[in-house]
Amino acid sequence: MTGLELALIAFALMLFAIFLRVPIGVAMGITGFVGTWIVLGRPSATLSQMKTLTYDTFSSYSLSIVPLFLLMGQFATKSGMSAALFHAASDWLGHRKGGVAMAAVGACAGFGAVCGSSLATASTMGQVALPEMRKRGYSDALSTGVLAAGGTLGILIPPSVILVIYAILTEQNIVKMFIAALIPGVLAALGYILTVAIYVRVRPDSATQADRVPYGHRFKTLFKIWPVVLIFGLVMGGIAADWNWAQDGVQALFTPTEGAAVGAVATGIYGMATGGLTWRGFLDSVLNTASASAMIFFIVFGAQLFNSFLAFTQAPQDLALWVSEQGFAPVTVLCVMLLAYLIFGCVMDSLSMILLTIPIFFPIIEALDFGLTSEEAAIWFGILALIVVEVGLITPPVGMNLFIINQVARDVPMSKTFQGVAPFVLSDLVRVVILVSFPGISLWLVGVMF
Repeated sequence: MTGLELALIAFALMLFAIFLRVPIGVAMGITGFVGTWIVLGRPSATLSQMKTLTYDTFSSYSLSIVPLFLLMGQFATKSGMSAALFHAASDWLGHRKGGVAMAAVGACAGFGAVCGSSLATASTMGQVALPEMRKRGYSDALSTGVLAAGGTLGILIPPSVILVIYAILTEQNIVKMFIAALIPGVLAALGYILTVAIYVRVRPDSATQADRVPYGHRFKTLFKIWPVVLIFGLVMGGIAADWNWAQDGVQALFTPTEGAAVGAVATGIYGMATGGLTWRGFLDSVLNTASASAMIFFIVFGAQLFNSFLAFTQAPQDLALWVSEQGFAPVTVLCVMLLAYLIFGCVMDSLSMILLTIPIFFPIIEALDFGLTSEEAAIWFGILALIVVEVGLITPPVGMNLFIINQVARDVPMSKTFQGVAPFVLSDLVRVVILVSFPGISLWLVGVMF
């Protein structure tokens, strides 16, 4: 049996275990351990390799950025930033048809800039915006659909935990990944707002139109979101200072990990200063961060075991060579990968998809000629993968954001949420087509800043 055949069998068995509801980290870890044992032929070598891999994985300085961004998101959730963002956006957009739903999208984008978690964004903004939309007569389908979709902006607008994991797996620059996600993130928010505008014209009874708010009041509420702008500017500006000026002595203020620490501290200080972050809330934030970090690290460790097994079999390289020898158009191969993400998204969460597929897909991307440098292709593919993973968060039957919003709106049937989110899924697919067709949209800002 060749290494590629062994890897394909192991991958199929692992997927079967996942479909049987075996935790993804356990399924990947056991598959990697047993597969490595088979390849090396003796358990002692496998156990020795596992010991080394454990240290190498958890001593990674780059990985420490994950709990820091998670803690930043926890503090932001409890500090009241979400309410300020929503009210400011609502005052500026609420007088339009469907304006409160548009405001919810804008608030989700703003909150995502200091959160980095899709589930936290959907849950927090759902509690703030959903009562307001329902009070103003918005349909249940539009109200829940727009919040489920808007929540996905939490992982697309940097900082993003998923982008950090992708950058670590593919050995890419985390800062460049964040910068590349900015324009697609803005496009996502604008696409959702346009979708709302079309939706309320097709279904006029799904939304109402509020009275116009005086400009004096608008600027007053706009001033209240300065902490979000300040923290986002501090973190992103600090880690993405113009590296082209390095010869003149201008350097980035922080590494990405230091920037995450600064953001967490700044968000925590703001929450305490405003009274939104109590001592009980602080302890809950730390415990929730520890729990989420442990879950992520466990999955990462299982993925590393599986990746090590793949490395021993040389399956990714063999598969990449086979694909390149077939003469398939690079865009065709890319589209097949993106379609696979859409299928996996129906039954798997975003982190699991990235950890499961990147070790297999990325060598193929490196072997194909897209007319880009290897780094540009890696960054472009990372943004595309992130967007398609984001679509998986709002597609049935296991769209995590749909269940989060359903927990907030318990009296709304899930079928209504599915109906309301469908136009936003279509908006995402249109955006994927645009970004596949024009890689420069993702890469232009990186080229300008670096």
